[in-house]
Amino acid sequence: MKKILFVLTSHDQLGDTGKKTGFWIEEFAAPYYLLKDKGVDITLASPKGGQPPIDPSSEASESQTPATERFNGDKETQDLLSKTLKLDAVNQSDYDAVFYPGGHGPLWDLAEDAQSIALIESFYNNNKPISAVCHAPAVFRHTKNTDGTPLVQGKKVTGFSNSEEEAVQLTNVVPFLVENMLQENGGTYSKGDDWSPYALEDGLIITGQNPASSVLVAELLLNKLDK
Repeated sequence: MKKILFVLTSHDQLGDTGKKTGFWIEEFAAPYYLLKDKGVDITLASPKGGQPPIDPSSEASESQTPATERFNGDKETQDLLSKTLKLDAVNQSDYDAVFYPGGHGPLWDLAEDAQSIALIESFYNNNKPISAVCHAPAVFRHTKNTDGTPLVQGKKVTGFSNSEEEAVQLTNVVPFLVENMLQENGGTYSKGDDWSPYALEDGLIITGQNPASSVLVAELLLNKLDK
């Protein structure tokens, strides 16, 4: 049985706006169910452990998808989610791959989290896939190859686009723009149309552009593990 680690944000403040953020339910639920239904064993973790914050906007009616509706009625998964492991208690040797759901939260904590950075580098150095969707490619901000170069340097990558950030009017709230950061780190960034499914795989790194891309990322990850 394949084992995948999901790492979720513990950060719930949207800059200094006074508004709440966290992880985006669709980006957790869609990959979670796609993988679980294929028999994958999934472990959930976050920097602080326990219940990770859900972005309130992802619970709005216009953000609902079949996967989020399934989650809303799934007490077992809700219970699992409320008991995420602390990130410092997990080891890459126990898993075949890692997946990072997005939401704005990761921009503040997971992008800077020493445990997460070390974990990603450990997965990569042990030839295991790292996947991230929407804002979660923020986790590659400080990750490095063994030679000190950025992990995404020369890699085809995507993530939440500047135009999408502009559309949700948070360009001046976020600590950095995912698209810019990936390019500054030498990534070969590309994107599809705003809000449309778009995902890329380059070696061990799999990235998706936005919430609509979460299933594509999970499918790419599953295919990679099945090879």
